[in-house]
Amino acid sequence: MKQLHTFAVCAYKESPYLEDCLQSLMAQTVDSHIIMATSTPNDFISSIAEQYNLPLFVNHGEGGITQDWNFAYTHADSKYVTIAHQDDIYDPDYLENVLQKMESSQKPLIFFSDYYEIRDNEKTYNNRLLQIKRLMLLPIRLPMAEKSRWIRRRILSFGSPICCPSVTYAKENLPYAVFQHGFRACEDWQAWEMISRLKGDFLYSPKALMGHRIHEGSETSAIIEDHGRTEEEYIMYRKFWPDKIARVLNRAYSSAQGSNHLE
Repeated sequence: MKQLHTFAVCAYKESPYLEDCLQSLMAQTVDSHIIMATSTPNDFISSIAEQYNLPLFVNHGEGGITQDWNFAYTHADSKYVTIAHQDDIYDPDYLENVLQKMESSQKPLIFFSDYYEIRDNEKTYNNRLLQIKRLMLLPIRLPMAEKSRWIRRRILSFGSPICCPSVTYAKENLPYAVFQHGFRACEDWQAWEMISRLKGDFLYSPKALMGHRIHEGSETSAIIEDHGRTEEEYIMYRKFWPDKIARVLNRAYSSAQGSNHLE
């Protein structure tokens, strides 16, 4: 029988945080299927999959963030799927909140939640970036706003306040693959923009249900260093705004990139 929910864990190289992520998924108050997927197979990943008795799917095709995420997404044979990032952790009631929201919706598209940051193994619930994202998401907390394509597109027109690893996808209501090749930094924003055009619900929990780890070894930090993120952000703004406005917004938004550094 098809599973109700799957955590699809994207494993990359040898992350020291991978086991913390897996243990947080196994500690959920509601049972879920858990799989692992990788495009960088090695003994470290294989041994952890064997240790926890988890299916491991190896992507022998083209690698990259969008390719890896789509690969994990398509290998989750379930109604709902969460693409878990190997460095992050999920609070025990994350999935319980997901299923409460998803199962009460006539046509769910995605669920996402507030989150906290993990810096030097310390949880940070409040900083400038988190405050801005919460402010941006206030409109979607209005009655019936979760169904409004206009509201969610207005939110996304100013940036991407949705934390990617907090998202659960309702696969039956979404395309076969949700991430567009060619993006390295704004692949999640691109996906939200695409999904925002569809009829259905954006389901949001203002409760911080997972922790997103900030560290200098992350792919996001590497992209910021080579300025790839700023270029992609401009492409995203052009989906909503004329050129001159897009450039102004892009300059303002790029100033927040420094929040990904530990300093």
